[in-house]
Amino acid sequence: MNILHVADLFEQRQKSLDLTLAAGQAGLTREITSADISSPGLVLAGFTDRFPSGRMQVLGETEVMYLRSMDADRRRGVLGEFLGSEVPVVFVTKGLEPPPELLDLAEERSIPVVRSKLKTGEFYRRIKPFLEEEFAPSTAIHGSLADVYGVGLLFIGASGIGKSECVLDLVERGHRLVADDVVLVRRRGFDVLIGQAHEQQQHHMEIRGIGIIDVRALFGVRAVRQQKRIEVVVQLEHWRESASYDRTGLERDTMAILDTTIPKVVIPLNPGKNITVISEVVAMDHLLRYAGVDTARLFDQNLRRLMQPVKEYLEEDYE
Repeated sequence: MNILHVADLFEQRQKSLDLTLAAGQAGLTREITSADISSPGLVLAGFTDRFPSGRMQVLGETEVMYLRSMDADRRRGVLGEFLGSEVPVVFVTKGLEPPPELLDLAEERSIPVVRSKLKTGEFYRRIKPFLEEEFAPSTAIHGSLADVYGVGLLFIGASGIGKSECVLDLVERGHRLVADDVVLVRRRGFDVLIGQAHEQQQHHMEIRGIGIIDVRALFGVRAVRQQKRIEVVVQLEHWRESASYDRTGLERDTMAILDTTIPKVVIPLNPGKNITVISEVVAMDHLLRYAGVDTARLFDQNLRRLMQPVKEYLEEDYE
């Protein structure tokens, strides 16, 4: 489970969210365990049955004005209930002054109260992408990722089978390296997988017999990119006589990564096969399919149409 501390959020987004700490400095070590962030809603009116615990809370102008309409005793009681649900941090937007009872209770319970000068809507718009990135499901995959004609190809296969060499050849042909050896994958939304290299490994490759090379230094900055959406998995494997490889493309194989299904192409390796050109064709074919052109199915439909008279003739031949 991903964990983010309030201090990390404050430090990383202090400038972009225009944040200042109003109370609860001792609570900056609190853990944020969910990307969910919301306003308290009916909790301030006393209805706490459906209030989610552990969620970051935002007090906008409506909430602050409502709290100010109460007398001090009632306000303190309402805020006591509000802060009693394991709230990791409270944000007060629009540069508003938090009620003094909120600041007192926050200090007592070590719950950070952070002010932002942004309007509430703008505050949500800026913080949500950051939280989604921080809490996105992630994994690490042994393979190489390249941007080929704008399509993210993830090369996988046994160690030493030639994944890095294939990607290096693609780079030499004008395509771009994203990550080699270890690809860090994050899921954004429900079906978007973003791959990138480890921070210490960016734009470097290991080529057996040569060692570590710097692709950006050798081929220029246009030969690399920081991250890329993974759209097709290309599995390299040694040719096996007993294996059955797809020859029509009518039934595409798939692979699940972080509960997201993406197309997979298995390419058997044998002497003389140009894997680089085949990889380019995989990328171009994916672009055609994305545009609604399925060559294999069109070929199959045309062939069936041409064979229809023969089929009818054979069905009518009763001899």
